[in-house]
Amino acid sequence: MRAEVVALAPVLICLLAVSAVFSAAETALVGASRNRMHQLERDGDRAAGRVNRLIGDQEKMIGAILLGANVINILASVLTTEVLAKAVPGALGVVISTAVMTALVLIFAEVLPKTLAIFRSDDIARILSGPATVVVTLLGPIVSTVQWLVRRVLRLFGVRLDAGTDVLAAHEEIRGAVEYHHAEGLVESRDRRMLGGVLDLAELDVSEVMVHRRQIVMLDVDAPAAEVVREALDSPYTRLPLYRHDPENVVGVLHAKDVARAIAGAGDLAQIRVAEIATEPWFIPETTNLKDQLNAFLKRRTHFALVVDEYGALQGLVTLEDILEEIVGEIEDEHDLAIEGVRRQPDASVVVDGQVTIRDLNRALDWNLPDEHAVTVAGLVIHEAQTIPDPGQTFIFHGHRFQVLRRQRNQITALRVGPPAAPEDDT
Repeated sequence: MRAEVVALAPVLICLLAVSAVFSAAETALVGASRNRMHQLERDGDRAAGRVNRLIGDQEKMIGAILLGANVINILASVLTTEVLAKAVPGALGVVISTAVMTALVLIFAEVLPKTLAIFRSDDIARILSGPATVVVTLLGPIVSTVQWLVRRVLRLFGVRLDAGTDVLAAHEEIRGAVEYHHAEGLVESRDRRMLGGVLDLAELDVSEVMVHRRQIVMLDVDAPAAEVVREALDSPYTRLPLYRHDPENVVGVLHAKDVARAIAGAGDLAQIRVAEIATEPWFIPETTNLKDQLNAFLKRRTHFALVVDEYGALQGLVTLEDILEEIVGEIEDEHDLAIEGVRRQPDASVVVDGQVTIRDLNRALDWNLPDEHAVTVAGLVIHEAQTIPDPGQTFIFHGHRFQVLRRQRNQITALRVGPPAAPEDDT
C-alpha cells in the first residue's frame, strides 16, 4: 500500500502542476490588457501576437483550456480514489479521497495559480501563450463540436448567440478606464476632462458650442470703409461676418489680415472696398457634430463657419478654437476679453448669467450638471421647472439650488446657484 502511495505522489504532483498551468493560462489570457498586447505585437513581440490570436477567438480558447483542465482534474481524482479506496474500503475511502483532492485542487490548481495570474496577467499570458496555443490546436475540433451542441440546446430555449450581442463600445471602454484611473488618483482631473472632451466630440453638435447670433459682432458691408475698418480693428476677433441690409443676410467674412494688407496697399482708407477683400461665408447645419466639423475645418484649412438651422436662418458661428476648447478648456490670448458670466460669492454660491453654457459652468466649477436637454443654465432651469419662472423663485435639482435673480421678458438673465442649503439672498 505504501509503495502505491509513493508511486502516486509524483504522478499526482505532475497532474496538479498541469492543472495549475491551465488555470493560470485561462485567468491570464482573459485578464490580459489587449491594448498592451497590440502595442507589443507592433513592436515585434511574438508572444504578444500569440496572445492576441488566442483572445481573438476567446470562446474557443476558454473551452479548450477548461476541457484540458477538467480532464486532468478528473484523472487525478480517479487515481487518488483508486489508491485510497484500497487502504480504506467502502464509502469512507471515497469521502477521504474526495476531501483530499478537493483541498489539493482548490489550493494548488485553482486559487494559487489564478491569484498569481490576476496580479501578473500580461506577463503570464505571454509566457503561457505557447502551451495554450498547442492545447487550443489539439482540442479545437472537440471544442467546436461542444460549442455547436451548446448553441443547439440554447436555441431550443429561444437563445441565439449568433443573433448579435451587446458589446461595450470602444469609446465607453476608454471612458470607463479613464474614470477608474481618475478615481484611483492616477489620472489628474484636467487630463480626465481633456480625454473626455475628445470622446465627446462625436456626441456634441455645433449648436451646443457655437457663439449665439445675439453675441456675434457683425459689420455692415455697405458702411463707409473707414468706419468698417475702425470697427474691425476695435473688435477683439480676427474674423467678422459682413451683412447687407439685414444681419440675417451675411454676404462675407472679413479677416483682420486682409484689412491690414488693404490698408498697407491703399494708403487711404476711403479707397478700400470691403466687399472685395472679404471671403465667401461658409454655412453649416446646426446638427453637424463636432468631430465632423473638426475634420471639415482641417480639410478646408479654415477656422470659421456660420451655423444655420433647417430653414437657413442664422443661429450663430463656430470656430476651430471653440471645438478645441471642448478638449483643453478655455483658450485665452492677449486680445481676448475676460470671460464674464460666473461670479463667486462669499456664501459659496455663484451668480451666473443666463446665457452661460452648462458645459462651461461644469468645466469652470467641476460640476456635473446635465446638458442633454438644454445648452445654457437658463435653459436648464426652464426645462426642469417646465415654465419660465419669475425673479425670486427657487428650485433645487441635480444637487444644486437655483434662484432666479433677474428676468427680461421671457429670458432669464441672472441666477444664483449654490448648494441646496444655501441661504436665500436677494440681489
